[in-house]
Amino acid sequence: MIRSEGIHGGNGRDKQFMMEIEISLLDGKKVRAPQGKSILEILTTQNPKLLKNVVACRIEGNLYDLSYIPEGNSEISLITADSEEGIEILRHSTSHVMAQAVTELFPGTKVAIGPAIETGFYYDFEKDEAFTPEDIAKIESKMSEIIKSNIPFAKNISKKEDALQHFRGKGENYKVEIINEIEDDTVSLYQQGSFIDLCRGPHIPATSSVKFFKLLSSAGAYWRGDEKNKMLQRIYGTVFPTKEALEKYLNFLEEAKKRDHRKLGKELDLFTISDDVGAGLVIYLPNGALLRHVLEDFEKREHLKRGYQLVIGPQILKLDMWKKSGHYDNYREMMYFTKIDEQEYGIKPMNCLAHMLVYKSKLRSYRDLPLRLFELGTVHRHERSGVLHGLMRVRGFTQDDAHILCMPEQLESEIVAILDFVDDVMKIFGFEYHLEISTRPGKSIGSDETWEKATSALKGALKAKNLSYEICEGEGAFYGPKIDIKLKDALGRSWQCATIQCDFTLPERFDLTYVASDGTYKRPAMLHRVILGAMERFMGVLIEHFAGAFPVWLSPTQVKIMTVTDAVDEYAVKIEQMLKTNEIRCQLDLRNEKISFKIREAQLAKVPYMLIIGKKEMEEGNVSLRLRGGATPGTMSIDDFIEKVKDNIKKKMINP
Repeated sequence: MIRSEGIHGGNGRDKQFMMEIEISLLDGKKVRAPQGKSILEILTTQNPKLLKNVVACRIEGNLYDLSYIPEGNSEISLITADSEEGIEILRHSTSHVMAQAVTELFPGTKVAIGPAIETGFYYDFEKDEAFTPEDIAKIESKMSEIIKSNIPFAKNISKKEDALQHFRGKGENYKVEIINEIEDDTVSLYQQGSFIDLCRGPHIPATSSVKFFKLLSSAGAYWRGDEKNKMLQRIYGTVFPTKEALEKYLNFLEEAKKRDHRKLGKELDLFTISDDVGAGLVIYLPNGALLRHVLEDFEKREHLKRGYQLVIGPQILKLDMWKKSGHYDNYREMMYFTKIDEQEYGIKPMNCLAHMLVYKSKLRSYRDLPLRLFELGTVHRHERSGVLHGLMRVRGFTQDDAHILCMPEQLESEIVAILDFVDDVMKIFGFEYHLEISTRPGKSIGSDETWEKATSALKGALKAKNLSYEICEGEGAFYGPKIDIKLKDALGRSWQCATIQCDFTLPERFDLTYVASDGTYKRPAMLHRVILGAMERFMGVLIEHFAGAFPVWLSPTQVKIMTVTDAVDEYAVKIEQMLKTNEIRCQLDLRNEKISFKIREAQLAKVPYMLIIGKKEMEEGNVSLRLRGGATPGTMSIDDFIEKVKDNIKKKMINP
């Protein structure tokens, strides 16, 4: 055990106290107790029921362990495990329990960090051999033993040098690195059983507060997310205050696993990513390319009818352009560069520069504004390998990117129009969404005045639409604040796709002007915006949202024609031609296989409509219809079926 400065507030334990203090609970209850007792001791003595499901407390705005000893009268709120703060404390504490189990089972394993995350917790370890599924099961069993032992979490304030000596002695170089970055002379440590960790806390009173947990998976993770650092092993887990909540989450994970776009992408022949080509670079298979074509065609039509003009910019631009825009100083770690004829170029990570040059290609008048420029622009960004994830996070992707150059007084109406555009599109796909405004980050360009004007324009548009939003401090683009539209999928998960960024800085850097009504030259404002965002990510979200069963208008194959006998092949071919003439995407299955086998294949391929053709259908000039969900509406004429499909496509219905 390391030398300790004593538990915070606990220096009174060595004195004899005759005084009493009053503890006011926020529910109105008041209790009196001898000074020098911890919150846990006071409440246990007064009314143990008050501690049911309690993991920590808040005093004067600060969170404390229940072992905290108040020095005078205090107003206290109790933090329960089912609250937002309580579940985070429970998760972080459970990560400590997991680390204790790992270090006891696998001596010599070094520990790094183990935070709570949105859905649970993880801890990073340095261990020579990879954790196996059998190891994970052993760790989970050991955790149960530790939990049953009801080991208390003890907080100690230690001198920094004492803590360094302790962790150096155990070879815990990651803890040493973290402590060396702390400027204070003391550090906070927590111990439960044999395990001591560097941590601010607070923590649960004892390990028995952990009741319903599950270890989920293990994966590689670079120390501090830097590819130049050592690869560690990360174990993920989750914990909930009730059995029902844990089971609900585990069921959610099972459903998410079934919908995983990487799994469905392979099963439905949509895309592949090959190490031979490079990480994060997508190869579209015919079905995926067709799905993307349908989306892009939809995008072009929707933009054209809203007054956008189509443009195309180059993939590489001279390095001087990226320096002028500020990308080189503020974004270059995400960029790729090349040299041609001794001239340096940057491969574009964004489309905005070329669009500004489109604007500058001729003199603009106030009568030309707003100018809305749209491009399905492919960009490349150097995402770290550790964050790459199927279609959701890639290095090469295409954005439905548009830039609107307008007079400053037109900003609010243009933002409102974009919000309406987003709403129209999200309704078509069946997505709910919420809004966030991201403000100026530490690394940025432009004056405080222009940032304030840009932020006010975004807020003004949301107010005009009577839309609520959250503020995300410091998460804007380096050139301007933004509205992020976070859509919610079928499983309730949030995804950022659409965004609206307001920018006064780049038009100034590139000296964009227009001739105002009074004949003077003035500076336009610029909106950067996407509706679907990156086509790759949006397709990934669509795949998981619909579990691969796309609406008819999006389905790569809308109709599968299947014959019962080869005697009807000629009739089936005739039907195929009729469907193709009506621009309905179809496939013909004339194989000498059982019809049940053909139907099963079409269902696995998630084809919306199946036409079963036998002798009866041929003789009556009909088709027998089956839906991918198993429903069998019966027979109908081919003309009626074609009208049914075309109506579904026209209305962009979610279901067949």
